[in-house]
Amino acid sequence: MQSIEILEKLVSFPTVSKDSNLELIEFIDGYLSEHEISSTRVPNKKGTKANLYATIGPMEEGGIILSGHTDVVPVEGQPWDTDPFVLTEKGERLYGRGTCDMKAYAAIALALVPEMKRLKKPVHLAFSYDEEIGCLGAPGMISELKENLPRPRAVIVGEPTEMKVVTAHKGIVALTTTVTGHEAHSSQTHRGVSAVMTASRLIQWIENRAETLRQSAPTDSGFEPHFTTIHVGVIHGGTAINIISRHCEFCWDIRSIPNDDPQQIVQDFEDFCQKELIPNMQEIAPETGIQTRCFADAPALVHEPESEAVRLAKELTAETTTRKVPYAAEAGQFQQAGFPTVICGPGSIDQAHQPNEYIEHSQLEKGENFLRSLIRALS
Repeated sequence: MQSIEILEKLVSFPTVSKDSNLELIEFIDGYLSEHEISSTRVPNKKGTKANLYATIGPMEEGGIILSGHTDVVPVEGQPWDTDPFVLTEKGERLYGRGTCDMKAYAAIALALVPEMKRLKKPVHLAFSYDEEIGCLGAPGMISELKENLPRPRAVIVGEPTEMKVVTAHKGIVALTTTVTGHEAHSSQTHRGVSAVMTASRLIQWIENRAETLRQSAPTDSGFEPHFTTIHVGVIHGGTAINIISRHCEFCWDIRSIPNDDPQQIVQDFEDFCQKELIPNMQEIAPETGIQTRCFADAPALVHEPESEAVRLAKELTAETTTRKVPYAAEAGQFQQAGFPTVICGPGSIDQAHQPNEYIEHSQLEKGENFLRSLIRALS
């Protein structure tokens, strides 16, 4: 399968989000050029990463955007049995970082480019950077797609769904909260402001709000879990057991169901800081404080059962039912920009981000059949 050869090449580029994806983008650009297709890059501000989009077929309305991200999550600390950046075949599985999330989708789309020569409606390829750290790269490209392309019929985001039709995902807001305390000897707690203990009160507030959201959410939301979640994933603070800590920082995220407003949660958190904590902190030491910075904000994909994207995906897959997923993706960003959007791609999300990540041959075949059916529909 040509798609396996391309997947092998894509996996070989270690496009972990902290690093550049430009070598992979160069490869895709060159591959498309070999087929006389020009592409456009949308770089980040530093020029170290880039989105890429390209049009195959006539430049007219009614085309389909095939969207995927090029970055992958880290492998450090994971017990891999093989080199994660070398595609390794074992039985019916292909192992490697990004095989299911989500370079297989890109590999299939690229492999089928030669079959797109007779399109009457265009296929637009759209490959982004930094999806894995908060869907940071796609908005710049989406803005250009909206301005420069004839209006497409639909966007199909190829996140791994086992080729099932997904019509909704949760949104994500990711934040860093920094607490500045005042150092003193740990025997003189009345003279210091503990950044660590203040952070613990903030985390308790987050846990309490998370429980309130769990109890108040409708159980029929269609998501698993069915409620908006809040989670603290990283915390750093303090220097020694006998020093009242001056600094503590933690990272947290909100994964919201479509009808919940994550910004209201953030505002309530800020109000708690300003009204309940900071005044008491600054009575002891005026330089103390709490600052929260948002570093990722991607909207939920809202269920629109009658959208062009959903109808098309159900037709191509012969699926009669749809699903909702708890993870965030770029689909909500496309929908927010006015594009009918659906998620449907090869591989299982259960394998994403795991050591020994893999995709099965059967999923590649289903993905190829899906895109071949799309090509026939557009031809």
